[in-house]
Amino acid sequence: MVRESFNYFDNKSILITGGTGSFGQEFVEVVLKNFKPRKLIVFSRDELKQYEMQQRWPINESPIRYFLGDVRDYSRLRMAMKNVDIVVHAAALKQVPAAEYNPFEAVKTNIIGAQNVIDASIENDVNRIIALSTDKAASPINLYGATKLTSDKLFIAANNYKGEKDIKFSVVRYGNVLGSRGSVVPFFIDKKNSGALPITDERMTRFTITLREGVEFVLNCIGKMWGGELFVPIIPSYRITDVAKAIAPNAKLKIIGIRPGEKLHEEMISETDSLNCLKFKEYFVILPSTPLWDVEKFRKDSNSDIGEFCEMGFSYNSETSDDFLTVEQLKDLIKSNVK
Repeated sequence: MVRESFNYFDNKSILITGGTGSFGQEFVEVVLKNFKPRKLIVFSRDELKQYEMQQRWPINESPIRYFLGDVRDYSRLRMAMKNVDIVVHAAALKQVPAAEYNPFEAVKTNIIGAQNVIDASIENDVNRIIALSTDKAASPINLYGATKLTSDKLFIAANNYKGEKDIKFSVVRYGNVLGSRGSVVPFFIDKKNSGALPITDERMTRFTITLREGVEFVLNCIGKMWGGELFVPIIPSYRITDVAKAIAPNAKLKIIGIRPGEKLHEEMISETDSLNCLKFKEYFVILPSTPLWDVEKFRKDSNSDIGEFCEMGFSYNSETSDDFLTVEQLKDLIKSNVK
């Protein structure tokens, strides 16, 4: 549920990069259902998906505007951001194998594109900018994670040189989106009648969040951000073997081994990051390394509950989660969230 942002988005002009992706389309649906934005700009390079979105949300019947462009193109971003109040940066090259094979393409989109978003936002006096990160940016072991960690650092550091402008940059990081393209749930569903499900390792665990929950978390963070936070939601974990049981209980498991660049367990906050981390009831905040505001005031006033500093040696890892989904819970989640 969108709670903290109240009517903050009413009469605002909002731009979302990568707006034709899964997150972008869910974001558009939630914003139109809950708020009355002055304008909602879908910025992406996929003309077919923009055309398909226009069939659902025609230009003359909604505040949506469709803007073809690439975050690599600074001048196009600068034009698209004129009179924009809020930017959600969701555009990225996200496939781990593709990034490994085409490394500089990932750098150009995920790092140079991120800096372009920052620079265009500052030039256009955008008020709030929030960037989507990934669990793979915590202690990265592949290029995709490394580019997203760099992007996270760029957005947080942008608060250091905004000058006197009323502009805030923050980041949201969360794990696997249940049923997202290329993830394990649709893969298992596709294979469930084959009699055997290929899994990488029986010990593997993952965090999980639904697409709607991810969008609502981002909206709530925009409504409460001070600028410089890296928000991490407190979400449940699952065991890969339980996902297999939920989808195809009678199928055999075929162990194929961990793929290059893949972790056995997801980590969203490393032990090192936890030294600079607050825990609230529903999320963690990794504080900016360069002080931007009074941490004690933030701890007490930024949310309805008081933040507590994480203990020495803490890390937020899917293996050590206090909340594992059962097979039945996974069945219900898959049924209601995966089309």
